[in-house]
Amino acid sequence: MPSKPPATPRFSYKSDRLKPLRAFCQTVRLGSVSRAAEALFVSQPAVSLQLQALERELGVVLFERSGRRLAPSREGQLLYEMALPLVESLDGLPAGFRDKVRGLDAGELNIAANSSTILYLLPKIVANFRHRHPDVRLVLHNAISADGTDLLRSDAADLAVGSMLDVPGDLTYAPAYRFEQVLITPPDHPLTRKPALTLEDLSPWPLILPPRRQVTWRLVDLVFQQHQVPYRVALEVGGWEVIKQYVAMGMGISIVTALCLNEGDRDKLATRSMSGYFPERSYGVVVRRGKALSPQARAFIELIQPDLFAPRSYDEPGHSER
Repeated sequence: MPSKPPATPRFSYKSDRLKPLRAFCQTVRLGSVSRAAEALFVSQPAVSLQLQALERELGVVLFERSGRRLAPSREGQLLYEMALPLVESLDGLPAGFRDKVRGLDAGELNIAANSSTILYLLPKIVANFRHRHPDVRLVLHNAISADGTDLLRSDAADLAVGSMLDVPGDLTYAPAYRFEQVLITPPDHPLTRKPALTLEDLSPWPLILPPRRQVTWRLVDLVFQQHQVPYRVALEVGGWEVIKQYVAMGMGISIVTALCLNEGDRDKLATRSMSGYFPERSYGVVVRRGKALSPQARAFIELIQPDLFAPRSYDEPGHSER
């Protein structure tokens, strides 16, 4: 008849196995129950009781007296080698945990955004993030929307901040800010004297727009095409500051988002709202669908849109505008 395997010892869920093992390891290290009690800030009888309980549980003698010093028996030495890493690991858990928590605020965060977003939208957000998370190395990748999505797909960027018209199926886009579209002209331009502007009024004048790959050009083209109004692009150039400068010089007119306008533009540019024809331009956060966001990325996103991680806030249908 086959012999039964030895029964696996059962330990009470409520039993504290760390205390006797800690008392045992200190006694081995110091060679004395009294010294172990002093090191553990407990009484000598308490340590003696824990050692006795441990010997009864394991069924072995753990110590032998060598003169005035206690030395571990052969079994005791084996237990010491097994128990010491466990005790040190558990004793070091609070400090190790605090180090790990502090590590959440370190590391690197890569963000893709075009030059206009970096220049006009992100400065205050970045300053706030740097104040709260000074140990994080922040990398801003200057990229237009198409290149920014490529960076997301290759994991070269953790998130992107910008504006989208069409959202690919593998990405999610959460709008956070909206700005109206504005016509800019030189201060003395004839269009400034018209009480109400139509697209037909703009049609004869040369436009200065960003390159075709960018959202602004596509949006302007879409609106003029929908209303079947001809238009002429005289100059394509990247950067709203450059566009504003060329408009101020009388080289053409432009449609820009109100985000790029500031107090310093009042003297050199005239502005007119185009909200009757152009929808507001949204700006927000883009991430790769299904990507696990790092603590650094989540912290940055929460500065832009605090409720972004609430249900529906990230994958809400209907955000195909960008």
